[in-house]
This record gives sequence, C-alpha cells and structure tokens, in this order.
Amino acid sequence: MTPDVRDRADRPRRPPRADGRPEESCPIPESAWDRALRLIGQIDEVALACHVTPDGDALGSMLAVAFVLRSMGKRVVASFGDRHFAVPRLLRFLPGQEMLVPPEAYPAAPELMIVFDSSTFERLGLLGANAAMARELIVVDHHPSNEGFGTLSLIDATAAATAVLAEQLVYRLGGRLDRDIATCLYAGLVTDTGSFRYASTTPAVHQMAARLVATGLHTDEIARELWDRSPFGYLKVLARVLDRVTLEGGLVWTYVSRVDRAAYGLPYAELEGIIDIVRRTDEAEVAVVLKEDDQGDWQVSTRSKGTVDVGAVCTALGGGGHHNAAGYTSHDSVEETMAKFRRELGKA
Repeated sequence: MTPDVRDRADRPRRPPRADGRPEESCPIPESAWDRALRLIGQIDEVALACHVTPDGDALGSMLAVAFVLRSMGKRVVASFGDRHFAVPRLLRFLPGQEMLVPPEAYPAAPELMIVFDSSTFERLGLLGANAAMARELIVVDHHPSNEGFGTLSLIDATAAATAVLAEQLVYRLGGRLDRDIATCLYAGLVTDTGSFRYASTTPAVHQMAARLVATGLHTDEIARELWDRSPFGYLKVLARVLDRVTLEGGLVWTYVSRVDRAAYGLPYAELEGIIDIVRRTDEAEVAVVLKEDDQGDWQVSTRSKGTVDVGAVCTALGGGGHHNAAGYTSHDSVEETMAKFRRELGKA
C-alpha cells in the first residue's frame, strides 16, 4: 500500500496564482478535498471514468489526473462508457491514452472510482453500473445540474471547466505540471470556455492558462487539432444540415441523422462543432441541434445567448448542463423531440 498522499510535505495546498495573491475561494470545503486524498492514499488501484462521447474537458481532466496517480505508483484504469469504444478523432492528440481500457475491461465494482465532468449516472453510459457498485465514488464536476450522485462530491458550479478542479486535484496530490498534464488540462480549459470567449472566462482562467502554457505547450497545434481539422465528409454533411435549418422567432434549430452521416462515412463524434455554427444566427436567442447517434437516439445540444436558461430546460427534459450550454437525450422522433423542447422553452 502506498503512503498517504497527505504525508508529502512538499505538496502545495492549492495551485499558485500568477500574480502571487491568495487563491480565490472555492465552494468545495477543505474537508472534502482531504477526504478525497485519504481515499486515494489508502488504495493501490484507482478507476477513473468520464462521460460518454467525451469532449476535451472530460477526457483531458481524467487523463491529467491519471498521469499524477500513475506517478504515485497507483495502478490506473481509465475509460468511458461508449458501446463503440473509441477516442474521438479530434482528441487523439492527447497524451496518456495508453492508460485507457474499453468498458468491458473495467472493474465491475471498483474500490475507488473517480468520475469527471459527468452530472448523472446516465452520462456514464455503460460504466454507470460500475459506478453504482463502487465502494467509494468521487464526482469531480462543474455542472450546476449535478446534485452529487457519488459518495463524495468535488463539485464547483462556478468553475469554468472540470479541468479547473482537475488542476486543483493534481496539485493537492503532490503533482507538478509537465507538458503532458498541461496539454490535457489546456484542452479541457479551452474547450469549455470556447477558446476564452464565454462568460465563464475570468482572470483566474487566464492565470491557469498561463501556468499551463509555461510548461512549453504548442497552443497553435492544440487549436488546430480541436477546431481546424475535419474530414471532407463533414463539409457535405454540414451542407445538408444547414440546408434544413429552421428559424422560429428566437429559436433556430436543425438536425443531422444517421442517414446523413452514413452517406459520407462520418462518425458521430465529428458533429460536435455544428452547434457553434448554428448558434451564430443573429435573430435567434436559442440554438438547438439534434444529432442521431449510432443507437438511433437523438442527442440534443442547446445554446443560449444569455436570456434563456437552457440548462433548466434540458434538466426538465432529463438532461442538464449550464445556463448557456446544455443537452439531453431524446428517444422520440425529431418532430416530437422539438415539440417537447418548445413546450419547456415556453416555460423558461
């Protein structure tokens, strides 16, 4: 059994600030961080997970912490619960993927499981059952809709990204930022702040970015991988999707089906950026994109420019998220899905 991480005398309690001032207060009590460190220190194997079809924040946060745990001598098992297990193409540049295992190789009842960027058991997909059987389940997240489904919550709805909390955990475990860890955290930070364009971008966010970039990151290469690369088929599918886009007062919406994707062999994971194109519509306050996944369900992505709380709308429909960005899964047709969404939107 490895020594308790609290015994590492050189471990800073919190990440340093670029300007030397004390770290901003965090809604997570110190007692919660301390208990997390005790749990990690007491076991030899840690099982990590993030939400299905992971984005940069989910996968990046998980891999960053995995690096530190491995450096401590822990056995690390990391995964996400997709039926067709594969890292999305745009995230294949992230280091540490040798620590990933498919869901079928994941412990059925982990002694300690840490989940990242997931607000519900359902968002863990196939690993939801494993999480339910875990003896201890630490939830690291920043979604306001997360009510704390684990045995220990490290949840801060004011954080710009789960990567912010992952950095806290890295430091508290006695880790030091290197280029691999920083690459993973930076991917999460820029993903969830929209390249520092969203309202969640605070001075502390830029200070964290400065710490990460100081390790020698190639930020231009990361940006190219995340936003400036697509297969040719994406352009053809995008043309179809935009051709059917509909503007209804302050709502703009469209959908992309499995048939659309199959015509050009486009994987589901390539659809992530479509909502950011649709949301640019000047006349609309709310944007919605329905994406049919490989199982035939509709993954509904929503965005708001600020007036409407789409997080509340999506929570009412079984999902969750933030005030300006949220989503949920629908098992209905496109027509019925949008009818239900309009009804909830009318209440918002």
